[in-house]
Amino acid sequence: MIVLPNTNIRILGPVPMLYYYDRQDTRIPKKMTALTAWNTIMSDPQPLLKIAFRIRDTVSSIFGVKRIGGFSGKPVDQISVGQHLDFFLVEYVDDECLVLTERDRHLDVMTCISIEGETLSVTSSVCVHNLFGRAYMIPVGVAHRWIVRGMFRRLQQQAI
Repeated sequence: MIVLPNTNIRILGPVPMLYYYDRQDTRIPKKMTALTAWNTIMSDPQPLLKIAFRIRDTVSSIFGVKRIGGFSGKPVDQISVGQHLDFFLVEYVDDECLVLTERDRHLDVMTCISIEGETLSVTSSVCVHNLFGRAYMIPVGVAHRWIVRGMFRRLQQQAI
């Protein structure tokens, strides 16, 4: 894990070494912690996301990838390194930064929820280990950007 220069954003490694990198920012309407931002955007998972995770689990399990089940929508008041938020392992947490990972034989995924001033960033970085990981990232890479945009809209609506 490295920290991007002049930010509190963590990613798996140097950007040129990543198979996938996406950073999206939005202005937050009120002061909140990274965990509060996570709780807000995940409070009621998007219906299409639930369907996508069911499809993902069905297809991926054929290739020996564990089922992850998607997001529960359950808020968490406190979290520590080593605990899980749904299927993600918490690798780093403070008020301004929450780093979540999922690693398997096909790929390593890191999602960083970070806050600097009035800006919330969701940054995802991925390293792939084999052909299945690369194939998996084709639809996920496209969908991820749309999913984050939807989460940002939800944050704006719920945090008012």
